[in-house]
Amino acid sequence: MSYPMPSLAGSYPSLRDIAATAGRLSGKILRTPVWRWQTGAADELLGADTEVWLKLELFQATGSFKLRGALNALLALDTPARLRGVVAVSAGNHAIAAAYSARACNVDAKVVMPEHASPARIAACKALGAQVILMPDVHAAFSHGQQIEMDEGRAMIHPFDGPMIAQGTATVGMELMEQVPRLDAVVVPMGGGGLCAGIASAVKQTAPHCSVIGVEPMGADALYRSFRSGRPERLERVDTVADSLGAPYALDYSFKVCQRFVDDVVRVSDDEICRAMFYLYRDMKLVAEPAAATASAALFGPLRDRLRGKRIGVIVCGSNIDPARFAELVERGAG
Repeated sequence: MSYPMPSLAGSYPSLRDIAATAGRLSGKILRTPVWRWQTGAADELLGADTEVWLKLELFQATGSFKLRGALNALLALDTPARLRGVVAVSAGNHAIAAAYSARACNVDAKVVMPEHASPARIAACKALGAQVILMPDVHAAFSHGQQIEMDEGRAMIHPFDGPMIAQGTATVGMELMEQVPRLDAVVVPMGGGGLCAGIASAVKQTAPHCSVIGVEPMGADALYRSFRSGRPERLERVDTVADSLGAPYALDYSFKVCQRFVDDVVRVSDDEICRAMFYLYRDMKLVAEPAAATASAALFGPLRDRLRGKRIGVIVCGSNIDPARFAELVERGAG
């Protein structure tokens, strides 16, 4: 299936852009805390000389980082665009953020979600006043969302691409660098790359020596493939427990920003993700959805030897998961 590629409308968020975005969002989003992981897996697998600092974006309003980009994009719309309404496509977190932002700005919203999306996320979107449209899978959801955009003239609040999304997510990186100076590396979950593009922009322009490493599930690795081919890649199939990272393709803007600032992209298995969920719950008492555990999974897996003895920032990006599914995956990780 063919998807349109947006042009690169601006090279990357500058530190001035990021500071201006932080000011625009101030009072509308939360400045999320950081907490050092010193017990359990962090100590046993990495050693006491490794500092692991968790950026707890799962405490953000709407339960994930997505609010930063969605609200920033919606605030940029002019009055005629707001009157026509917005549309968003997402397995859940971005849909919730778009619905929340639309309600805050008194704008009508439609969100298109795959049928396998968490019932809790679907219910959250409806409770926020958005019209929810379910499609068979993520590819069909993106296709239908683009059709709505064309037919109804609604503004697409993209889940992971474009300057406004990157400027919003960059505020996560800006906060982290203020909260934990002198980091050696920052590890970031990757889906479409919008979170990693923004964070990497902030981190690398603040501390060029600090490594930024993106992490994707093996069953949704569009950016891993894109980094190796040198161009945005599309996936025929997405299959991962980390449904929030299930972008079916990479797009031009986020890919190019990541290509400029991200040092490496690694992959983790679903089993590694579930194990990290278990560790985060057991050691840190955090209810992290699978996407939010991918960075930790990489830290204890493919990045373990590379980052041992370093001062590391780890992004814990969301917590929108229903109790039964959380219990199922944590039990899988504990086994």
